[in-house]
Amino acid sequence: MHKLQIQNLSVTIGEKEILKDLNLEIKSGEIHVIMGPNGVGKSTLSKVIMGDSSYEIKKGDILFDEKSIISLSTDERARLGIYLTFQNPMEIEGVSNVDFLKAAVSSFQKVNLFQFIKELEEKTNILKMDKEMLNRPVNIGFSGGEKKKNEVLGMYMLKPKVVILDEIDSGLDVDSLKIVGENIMAYYEQEKPAILIITHYQRLLDYIKPQKVHILYQGSIIKSGTSQLVTKIEKQGYLPFVTSHE
Repeated sequence: MHKLQIQNLSVTIGEKEILKDLNLEIKSGEIHVIMGPNGVGKSTLSKVIMGDSSYEIKKGDILFDEKSIISLSTDERARLGIYLTFQNPMEIEGVSNVDFLKAAVSSFQKVNLFQFIKELEEKTNILKMDKEMLNRPVNIGFSGGEKKKNEVLGMYMLKPKVVILDEIDSGLDVDSLKIVGENIMAYYEQEKPAILIITHYQRLLDYIKPQKVHILYQGSIIKSGTSQLVTKIEKQGYLPFVTSHE
């Protein structure tokens, strides 16, 4: 059983406060969703968990299995088993997908090359990705949907204990959304990680079923509930929750 805890976290970038006294706890086998209007700190939260140095932690702590990780580098957090998919995955010239993933996996475990290639090809098939993409530079010339599938491929290969999905559904057509959503859920059923989903839309949640939903506003969680909260948001928007909070 693994646990990610965010305790009274306040974060700034420059002079601007982005997160304020934010508290959240996610355990293995739990799927949490964070929703909220634009510009309230959702993506900031994911980046701070991974150790983005652009942000300054003014107060609070981030714990993984009861130990603070705020002094750890991004790669050290990744080696603990924390994985972040990006809204806009980076492109890397001169490094093939297969070499990139092999290097990533090799950074924390010994790689059996035969088993590695076998699993990589199997997951590529499941994600309906062209195998040629394995030999192309990372994300170079990939469509938006292909980049997001590639993020899920990385998740499969690295087998993280905590998965943070930052708007994994953005830029996906209906077919790609189904493939991405079903594969994330398949990984959840197989490995039982803790999953934190950041999204604007209910459509991803047709495939991934959360136990808890949180509304983030002005850097704090103002409302938490079950998946039924998503339905209320779809019908009413955020205004009723924001108004009652203010």
